[in-house]
Amino acid sequence: MGEDLFELLILLCLLQIKHMLADYFLQTSFMLEGRARYRHMGRLLHAGIHALGSVMAFLLLGTPVVFILLVVVLEGVVHFHIDWCKGRFTYVRQLTPNDAAFWRASGVDQALHQLTYVAMLWAWLVWGNGATA
Repeated sequence: MGEDLFELLILLCLLQIKHMLADYFLQTSFMLEGRARYRHMGRLLHAGIHALGSVMAFLLLGTPVVFILLVVVLEGVVHFHIDWCKGRFTYVRQLTPNDAAFWRASGVDQALHQLTYVAMLWAWLVWGNGATA
C-alpha cells in the first residue's frame, strides 16, 4: 500500500471519529434548539466544533496550514447549511423521531456530510498532502 493511500485512510478515520464526537457526544441542547432559524448561534458553534476537529485531523498529518484554513472554512459553511436545511425541513413539516420522514431527512443530512468528507479527502490528495504540492 502506498504512503498516500495509507495517510488517506488515516485521515478518513480521523474525520469519521471527529464527526461521531461532534454530532453525537459534543452536541448540546443549545445547539439543537431552534435549528429552523437561519441565524442560530448553536448551529454556528456546532459547525465550529466540526471545523476545529478537522483542523486537528489535518494537522496530525502535517497538512499545510493554508490548505487547512481554506478547506475547513468551506467545511464549516457547508456543514452549517446542511444542518440548517435539515432543521428547516423537519420544523416546517413538524417531523419528530416518530416519523419516517424525520429519519429520511437525517439520512440525507448524514450522507451530505459524508460526501463533504469525500470532497475534502480528494482536495487533500490533490493539494494538501505535500506529495503533489
